[in-house]
Amino acid sequence: MLEKLFKLKENHTSLKQEAVAGLTTFLTMAYIIFVNPMMLADAGMDHGAVFVATCLAAAIGCLVMGIVANYPIALAPGMGLNAFFTYTVVGEMGYTWETALGAVFLSGICFLVLSLVRIREWIVNSIPMSLRLGIAAGIGLFLALIGLKSAGIVVASPVTLVTMGDITAFPAVMAAVGFFLIIAMVQRGMKSAVVVSILSITLLGLVFGDVQYTGVVSMPPSIMPTFMKMDLASVLEISMISVVFAFLFVDLFDTSGTLVAVAQRGGFLDDKGRLPRLKRALTADSTATIAGAMLGTSTTTSYIESTAGVSAGGRTGLTAVVVGLLFLLSLFISPLASMVPAYATAGTLFYVAILMMSGLVHVEWEDLTEAAPVVVVCILMPLTFSIATGIAMGFISYAVIKLMSGRYKDLSVGVVVLAVLFIAKFIYG
Repeated sequence: MLEKLFKLKENHTSLKQEAVAGLTTFLTMAYIIFVNPMMLADAGMDHGAVFVATCLAAAIGCLVMGIVANYPIALAPGMGLNAFFTYTVVGEMGYTWETALGAVFLSGICFLVLSLVRIREWIVNSIPMSLRLGIAAGIGLFLALIGLKSAGIVVASPVTLVTMGDITAFPAVMAAVGFFLIIAMVQRGMKSAVVVSILSITLLGLVFGDVQYTGVVSMPPSIMPTFMKMDLASVLEISMISVVFAFLFVDLFDTSGTLVAVAQRGGFLDDKGRLPRLKRALTADSTATIAGAMLGTSTTTSYIESTAGVSAGGRTGLTAVVVGLLFLLSLFISPLASMVPAYATAGTLFYVAILMMSGLVHVEWEDLTEAAPVVVVCILMPLTFSIATGIAMGFISYAVIKLMSGRYKDLSVGVVVLAVLFIAKFIYG
C-alpha cells in the first residue's frame, strides 16, 4: 500500500529512510506546539484548546500534503501570522479573536480559489522580490521584538518609547540562556535544538521554583472553547478587507517560498524549473488553513524546516505523514506545554527572526529604489507593532519612489493597485 501510494522505489527511498526524515522534520518544528498556544492565549483564547487545535491543524496539513501531493513538506500554524493575529488584529485593531479566526478562514478560502484557478502565479510574479524579502525580514524583526518584550529585556518608556529592562531579572537571563543554547546547538548540527532549548529553560524554571510542575502526559484538553467559534459576519465588514488580505498575502508568499526552497533542496523541480503537482501542494496548504480556523488556530502554512527532513533523506509524502502522526501523538503532552513560561520561548522567537532576516542578503542595496522600501517595511513593521501596516507602507513607498525616480516601468499593475488601495484605507480608515 505504501509503495502504491508514495512510490518509494521510484523515488529511491524506503520506509526507514522516510521515518527518520519525518522525525527529523518534526524535531525542528515541534517548538510550535509550545509557542502557538502561548501566543494565541494573549488574544484571550483558551490555551488548552489552542494546543489541541495546533496539533490537529498541523496533523491535517501534513497528512493532506503527504497523501494528496506526495511531497515531504510539513505544515503547522505559521510564526509571524500568529503574532499578527494576536498583537495586531486583536490587540491593536480591537477585533475579537472570533472575528480574527473568521478572517483566517476567509483567507484560506481565497487561497484555495487562487490555487485552483491558477491566479497565484500572476500575483506572486507581480510583487517585486525586494518587497517579498523586506516583508519576511520585517516579520522577523516583529517576532524579535515580541520575544524581547515577553522576557522583559525591552520595556516601555515615556521618554524614549522603548528602553532596556532589568536584564539581571530571572526571565531576561533565562531568555538569553535559551537563545545562546539554540545558536550553539544549531551550529553543532543538532536538529532538535529549539525544542531542547525550550524544555531546558522550562526545567531550569522548575528547579528555581519559578514554574509549577503540572505533569507531562495526560488526555488532550477540550477543543470546544475554540472549535467552530469563527465570527464570519464581522469579517464581511469593509474594514476587515486589509486584515484578510494580510493573512492571505503573507501565507501566499510564505508557502511559495517554502515550496521552492524545499523542492530545490530535494531536486523535485522539473527540467523547466517548475514544481510538479504544484496545485495539489497549494490545495493542501489552503485546506490546512481552513481546517485550522475551524479548529481554533491562526493560519497554517508550509514550514521551511522541512528542508531538514529532505536533507535527512525524505523524498516522498510519507515523510510528511510521519510528521503528522507525531503531531497527533503530541496531543497527550498538554501538561508539559502548559508549563512552558514565556521566557522559555523568547529565545526561539529571536532565533526565528534571524532565519527570516537572512534573505536581506539578496536585496539590491546599490539600487536605492529597491532598497529604500525594504528598509521602510523592516523599520515600520516592528515599530508600529503591525504586520499589516508594514506591508501597506512598503507597497506605498515602493510605488511612490519608483514614480518619482522615473522608474515607472518597474511597476506592475498589481503593485499600483495595492498601493492605491492602501492609501485609500489610510485616508478613509
